[in-house]
Amino acid sequence: METLTYKDAGVDIDAGNDLITRLKASFPDIGGFGGLYPIGEQYLVAGCDGVGTKLKIAFGMKKHDTIGIDLVAMSVNDVLTTGAKPLFFLDYFASSKLDLNVAEQVLSGIAKGCCEAGCILLGGETAEMPGFYQDGEYDLSGFCVGMVHHDDLINGVNIQLGDKIVGIPSSGFHSNGFSLVRKVLEKSGMTFETPFPYNGEPIGHILLSPTRIYVKEVLKITDEFEVKGLAHITGGGIQDNIPRVIPKDLGICIDRSSWKVPPVFNWIQELGGINEKEMFRTFNMGIGMVLIMKPNEALCLTNRENDYVMIGEVIEGEGVQWQ
Repeated sequence: METLTYKDAGVDIDAGNDLITRLKASFPDIGGFGGLYPIGEQYLVAGCDGVGTKLKIAFGMKKHDTIGIDLVAMSVNDVLTTGAKPLFFLDYFASSKLDLNVAEQVLSGIAKGCCEAGCILLGGETAEMPGFYQDGEYDLSGFCVGMVHHDDLINGVNIQLGDKIVGIPSSGFHSNGFSLVRKVLEKSGMTFETPFPYNGEPIGHILLSPTRIYVKEVLKITDEFEVKGLAHITGGGIQDNIPRVIPKDLGICIDRSSWKVPPVFNWIQELGGINEKEMFRTFNMGIGMVLIMKPNEALCLTNRENDYVMIGEVIEGEGVQWQ
């Protein structure tokens, strides 16, 4: 079987990283999960995102009630990595012709996501652009603003050798890697209605599981523990996202055996003949958010929260090592 990669599916992660490198020459502060704007003793923290080609799954399944949760999750989880509490959210919904029933489902999901994140839906834009999108399709983007006090800002500068990396489980693929997922299904002759062999549910329904919103649980943790760094595991997977919050003179070692990868990831990997390195750079592989903490605090947290896992530690050198 042909081995598939994310690049084969049309997404070049390296090109995206190269663009950020180029932009940093003129805008040195970009590249984090959220942008910081100082106001007195506080920072406003802003982030924007979309849900990518997961929309294609919603179109194919004619199921639009959860995609709005994904939209909120992708932005609020990014803003959260600074320790900020999301304050408000705005959305942009565009289609060639407005379908009121579909739009209502999407916006209801956005409202639900905002409720889960503890922020308000402040407003947005609904655009009709005849001839621009295919019939029955739409595009989404979202924008979140949060706030954190200077003293509570989480930026990774205090991370030290020996600190532990705690993983919080994902709820599935979240909103990344769907171009590759769709390519795998297409090459395998499967549709979104194909039963998932582990439980018989249509694979499209499983793929539409909404992105987990970590805001309330992580803010509770930061109130109780010293969290030195937070990384949202999105595009680039564990391989690219955790190093974004680690000081440049340090690296990380990840114990691949420390958590069980959910079956749906293994199924997609087998169907597509995707190598493990590609999987861990494209998908979250069951870990949606990570915290970097002192060893004793990480142990206390993982002993208390049964589904949290110590997945690695901070080491000398740079980059990511796997064991």
